Amino acid sequence: MTNETSSTNSAIKSTTKKKADQYNDPSHNYLRYWDERQYEHAAEEIAIKKLLKGKHFGTAVDIGGGYGRLCLFLRNYADDVTLAEPSQQQLDIAKGFLKGHDEIHQKLMQADDLAFKDGTIDLLTMIRVMHHLPDPTTEFAEVARVLSDEGYAIIEVANYLHIRNRVKHLAKRQKMPVKPVDIRSAANKNDDEIAFVNHNPHTVIRHLQHAGLQVESTLSVSNLRSPGLKKIVPKKAMLSVERAMQRPLASMYFGPSIFFLVRKSR
Repeated sequence: MTNETSSTNSAIKSTTKKKADQYNDPSHNYLRYWDERQYEHAAEEIAIKKLLKGKHFGTAVDIGGGYGRLCLFLRNYADDVTLAEPSQQQLDIAKGFLKGHDEIHQKLMQADDLAFKDGTIDLLTMIRVMHHLPDPTTEFAEVARVLSDEGYAIIEVANYLHIRNRVKHLAKRQKMPVKPVDIRSAANKNDDEIAFVNHNPHTVIRHLQHAGLQVESTLSVSNLRSPGLKKIVPKKAMLSVERAMQRPLASMYFGPSIFFLVRKSR
């Protein structure tokens, strides 16, 4: 092996490690993180149900699915589900969370290097991953590669164009940014910290198109996300409103989370 090859491999390993570092940190329990986010979890299941209504698949892969939070739900839509996750700690948690569900496979892998053959995945979900990808070009190319010709992908986007940001920018007479916005704290804005960005959905659509993917449907999700609201409004009532709002508010990218239903361009 040449020095140049060795250096390249080291850089790749370093980048890979950094991508998963936060979720390998013993002090960061992603399972417990969702204890206070039951509304957001249910809102995402509502969105998936809307996008996949009437559809069923042979194979499904949840990319960056953590401990398998959505994998059990995806079993409603696919015979065979794989949790593809870059953090070994999350996969270790998944062994307990998914115990007894041998039909859900678990694999350690990165979104930019999917260990699947071309055109073999019928359903692919990538939810709560884009906020770690300032440039999703390679990941989208991998999605397009592994997705079957009749397959679908659900790509969730952390949305910078949500209504509160638009009001703030309007008040300051500022244009909304086209490029991803780094929302990390000043203390965490360094190369050793995992990226955390919000995206302009219009830019994401262009990235998808460049990868040979087209958006067939869009939903605005977690539209009532607010710590204050969750304290005073019953979850059932919030989800009833959420269910009614997801399609009507999609065209204006209202909420903090946007779900795209994607297929290969024809």
